[in-house]
Amino acid sequence: MENTMLCVLLLLSILIYCGHCDEDDAQPRATLRITPQGLYSGETVTLTCSVESDSSWSYKWYKDRNDYVASQSERRTITGDTLTISRAAESDQGLYWCQGERRSRPTSSQSSNFITLTVSALPTASVSISPQGLLHSGETVSMQCDISDYTDWTYIWYIGNNLHSSTTVKTITTLSNQAGQYRCAGVRTGRPQWSQVSVFLPVRVTDYQPSTSLTSDKEDVFTGDRVTLSCTAESPGWKFYWYRHRLDSTPETTTSGYSYTLSRVSVSDGGQYWCRAGRGDPVYYTLYSDPFQIHVTERPVAVLTLQPNWTQIFIRETVTMRCDIQGGGDSDWNYRWYKNSQLVISFNTKPEYRISPVYWSNSGSYTCEGVKGDKFSKTSDAVQLNVSDQPQPVLSISPRWLNPGDSVTLSCEVDKTSTGWRFSWYRTVPYRAGLLSLSDKSYSLQPLSDNVTSEDSYTLIPAGPTHTGRYVCRAGRGDPVYYTLYSEPQFLWSGDLQPSVSLRISPNTTQHFRSKSLSLSCELKGNSTGWRLMRYTERGVESGCVSHWGSITGSTCTISYSDTGDSGVYWCESGSGEYSNAVNITVDAGDVILESPVHPLTEEDSVTLRCKYWTTSSNIKADFYKDGILIKNETTGEMTIPTVSKSDEGFYTCKYPDKGESPESWMTVRVVAPGSSTPVLVGVVVGLVVAGVLLVILLVLLWRFKNAKGSCFNRIFLHPKTQCTNQDPQQDQGSTQGQAPDAGYTCLQHGGGHVYDMINPSDNYNNDAAAPPSHVTYAQIQLKMLDNKKKEKPADPKESPVYSEVKTGKATTAGPVNVTYAEVVLQKKTKAKKKRETTTPPETDSVYSQLKPGTTPGP
Repeated sequence: MENTMLCVLLLLSILIYCGHCDEDDAQPRATLRITPQGLYSGETVTLTCSVESDSSWSYKWYKDRNDYVASQSERRTITGDTLTISRAAESDQGLYWCQGERRSRPTSSQSSNFITLTVSALPTASVSISPQGLLHSGETVSMQCDISDYTDWTYIWYIGNNLHSSTTVKTITTLSNQAGQYRCAGVRTGRPQWSQVSVFLPVRVTDYQPSTSLTSDKEDVFTGDRVTLSCTAESPGWKFYWYRHRLDSTPETTTSGYSYTLSRVSVSDGGQYWCRAGRGDPVYYTLYSDPFQIHVTERPVAVLTLQPNWTQIFIRETVTMRCDIQGGGDSDWNYRWYKNSQLVISFNTKPEYRISPVYWSNSGSYTCEGVKGDKFSKTSDAVQLNVSDQPQPVLSISPRWLNPGDSVTLSCEVDKTSTGWRFSWYRTVPYRAGLLSLSDKSYSLQPLSDNVTSEDSYTLIPAGPTHTGRYVCRAGRGDPVYYTLYSEPQFLWSGDLQPSVSLRISPNTTQHFRSKSLSLSCELKGNSTGWRLMRYTERGVESGCVSHWGSITGSTCTISYSDTGDSGVYWCESGSGEYSNAVNITVDAGDVILESPVHPLTEEDSVTLRCKYWTTSSNIKADFYKDGILIKNETTGEMTIPTVSKSDEGFYTCKYPDKGESPESWMTVRVVAPGSSTPVLVGVVVGLVVAGVLLVILLVLLWRFKNAKGSCFNRIFLHPKTQCTNQDPQQDQGSTQGQAPDAGYTCLQHGGGHVYDMINPSDNYNNDAAAPPSHVTYAQIQLKMLDNKKKEKPADPKESPVYSEVKTGKATTAGPVNVTYAEVVLQKKTKAKKKRETTTPPETDSVYSQLKPGTTPGP
């Protein structure tokens, strides 16, 4: 029973609910409209609510909340379907909607659409005045009314609350004596029609003329400085007029700001300056300022120098840079230092900047400048500091091969861009404790006499065998002294044989074929000991006959299989540093070599040069050259110079046609010392004395013969036939050589009352013939025998000839050298006849006298 009742109640509730739903769906909707759109403060707005076209509805107005019903007030009026809000204010802003009501069904409408009412503020008016601040009597003032929005305003001006004027131009101009409270507003035909009224702008006026004050940031300045002048007025809004030298002059310039800057002043910019200010149109001027004096002087110059003044600096040297201010007056300067335009020392009271020691990182371009308060000197010219590695000088020796008696020059060159060096000179000796030595103790250094020089050269005068050896130099400079590295050793060699030891080479020539055997030995003389063989090749200095380049047997070092790497200079060296003669050996890989003397020659020596082809030992046809000039062609492959002279010294090569050319070899010729000619002179004198003695004896014999036979002396010179001879005396001694044509001789010819003295030297020899004796002189005296009444027959002079010969040089296969022959020719006496007859001169007899210096004449 109870369940039946619940079901009935539920059914009734559903029916009631459905009835209400049908009623709601049938309610009309209210529509809300607003006029005008975009409301400004103070304007009137109308809201209209309507439900279809039925006028039987009344309306409720809602704002912001459902429970707030808008009602009528002083500014809000509800008439029928409209809500009017007058003088809209910010408080009227919000969300509005409405709803209709009536007595018949449906009794209410649906709520209208929502409208948001926004009230915008009116545009703001503001007044600006120019000039601003305190005004001066007589000034012209401009006032401007600015309204933030829109442009089609008419501007209304008020003084206090009184209308002053109305204009479409925003700016008005008035005299400054119309003081008061000024404000403005704008009005326009469109919305918004009014602007807000500006606040009051007071205009104050004074009767006195304003003044100006002129100042400067610098008074004493240097050329190139920047100077700023400032002109101060009592109020803003002025333009400034700047004058120099005279007040009544045209302004130097006019600025809108209160300052005037001289960017880079010169001396001509110095002097008195004034200023004054002006504003308005026409311009209203202030009084002139007091004058301001600006002194402009030439900017001092900073001069940077290196001490010492070396452009090239080496690592770990000491460098001092000095900054001097020229034209800076007193010395109250401080100093700034720059490297590569970057400040490295900003303040230094001393003018010197010392770097000790310097390193590579100190390299760069350095400048300096002086600072005195707010003034600066000119920046100095840049000084480039280049820091390099510790230098090693290069030693050169000229000449490298010693010519006894000549001078030898040692030259030591450091980096060509560096200066200020003093040079030390050393000769190397085997390592000795206590002497200056290299770190590896490979040798010690023995200073030369006066071994520190300011010049980069050192001269050995005169150079002798004791000067041969290795030399080293180094340089130093500064205080304390900074030293370079030691130079690489350089050699001074001598090719002359030495008294204590000599280097011998076999084969005895300077050039050798590759792969041939070569022997060298140090031949000691006397008690010399402790010598060892040394050589200098492209690999450097090597001592001893070590396994990689030779083998030792006794005192002889043998290079069994020579190679081009064995080319170099060889010598013997003692433990005390003495040197033997040196030999320059060339091992050539070519097909042709020139065999030439190993040791220097002496003038008047004989030498033979041989051109060798590596596959044959027989003679070959060769061309010989001296200093690049062809001097001889030989079919035997040999060229002999029988008597060498200094002019024969030079480079020799030979060329084998179609086979190749030898390397060059230098042939040295030593000049005979002046003292070595004394034996020759003695021989000549002795020869002349002997000849004179023989001549005196013959004259005595003739005198005695004359006394015995009578005076027939007037017949001595009846026969003018000349009796002379140019015969080589060696022919009379069984020489197999041919007679030399045109040998030089002296012939005294007696006859016809005349005496003749004649010398006919000649050097026209055939190259293929044996050369005759050189420097040969024959002296011949021809005498005719007197008739003797006594029948005495003198001995035949042919049976015992006498020769006189003086030899001034070595004998060669070509004959004696520098021979002097004195020949006395005697003619046989004929019997006197009563009548004068012409007789045939008898055959002359010759007497020769020969002397050889240094030998005892034979019997």
